[in-house]
Amino acid sequence: MDEGGIITWFTGFDLPVGEVIEAAVDWLNLNASFVFEAIKFPIDIFLNGLEDFLLWVPWWIIIIALVALAWWRAGWRVGVLSAISLLLIRFLEPEYWDLTMITLGMILTAVAFSVIVGIPIGIWAALDDTVDRIVRPVLDAMQTIHPFVYLVPIVILFGPRKVPGTLATIIFALPPIVRLTNLGIRQVPEETVEAARSFGSTQQQMLFKVQIPLALPTIMAGLNQTLLLSLSMGVIAALIAAGGIGQEILRSVGRVDVARAAEAGLVVLLLAVVLDRISQAFAEGEAETA
Repeated sequence: MDEGGIITWFTGFDLPVGEVIEAAVDWLNLNASFVFEAIKFPIDIFLNGLEDFLLWVPWWIIIIALVALAWWRAGWRVGVLSAISLLLIRFLEPEYWDLTMITLGMILTAVAFSVIVGIPIGIWAALDDTVDRIVRPVLDAMQTIHPFVYLVPIVILFGPRKVPGTLATIIFALPPIVRLTNLGIRQVPEETVEAARSFGSTQQQMLFKVQIPLALPTIMAGLNQTLLLSLSMGVIAALIAAGGIGQEILRSVGRVDVARAAEAGLVVLLLAVVLDRISQAFAEGEAETA
């Protein structure tokens, strides 16, 4: 084959990557639905229970609790800022508070499951270089692939609405807690580890009494990043009918309702400020303790 023929053949050759992935998703949907139901079940129970609780508790009790938490961990300035922010959310529009609680339930569920899954993976990666080499590119892919890309297979495998939206949020927000848990444990001074080992500490004792306590400030910084990434997914998850304040933003954009979109966007901003300041205060507190 001459050079021109080779070039024509090469440029005309298409790798059927999309078709292969689509076939794999279809096969999983038909043959492994029980696996996805098992994944969906605990998230569904936790999310619905938390959401029902947040909607049941009177708004003023939630505000007092969050303001007290902010004041206790971050000082009176953050407490006052939290009070103003939450009161603005409550009185902007009557329905915004309930929508915010739905979003908050989804965020806290995503953060809880990110912690349950992410911290053990981060610890495992810190203790085993082979696991670290495997996990690192997976985390890179989770952070670089746009959430729109995996929303489609998630909807096919799990259906629309809140639980799949929460699952997409977990995928998007998981990498920071894994990376920073791994980093925090690896940054524990080798002299400290050797001293614990010389006193006869087992690997388990060394992990839970030396490495994790010293790595806790870094782990808490990862938790803060996971929390903010979870909140940023609120609008995107609304595309698959996850509900919450993101649904209001999406509806406002569809109607080109600038005023409504600005108000809903302000609610997201205020909620982000409150959650960020409180989680940062916990991270700084752990750093001072360490």
